[in-house]
This record gives sequence, C-alpha cells and structure tokens, in this order.
Amino acid sequence: MRTLIDITERQVQALEDIAKAEKLSRAAVIRAAIDDYVLRHRRAEGDNAFGLWGEHAVDGLEYQEKVRSEW
Repeated sequence: MRTLIDITERQVQALEDIAKAEKLSRAAVIRAAIDDYVLRHRRAEGDNAFGLWGEHAVDGLEYQEKVRSEW
C-alpha cells in the first residue's frame, strides 16, 4: 500500500543517512521504523499484565504455597 506523508527536511536527511549507511532504500528504512514503532506500542499495551497470571483469582503467594504443598 502506498501512503503520502509530510516530513521535514531534517527527517528526510536523517532517513537518507540511515539508508546509505545500511545500504537500503529510504522506503525500506521507513517500513522498518514503522515496524519498530508498532512493536514497541503493542509491547507497551501488554504491560498491564504479567504473563498468563491474569486468569488466576488467588494471589501469588497463596498459589505458590498450594503448588509446593503438592510436592
């Protein structure tokens, strides 16, 4: 998909510098930057929970003691 955006000359130059250093096209650098942004944003959304623990109603210590008592 193509899209049209407005960016500053400073941003264009920074993209050109990165593209030249990485031997990529400017479009590839922009796609990589968008991928990175989306990944960081999605990761931040998931910070409200720790692993799969949200399914458990008991607190962590209670669960730990219950599991260890089964050994």
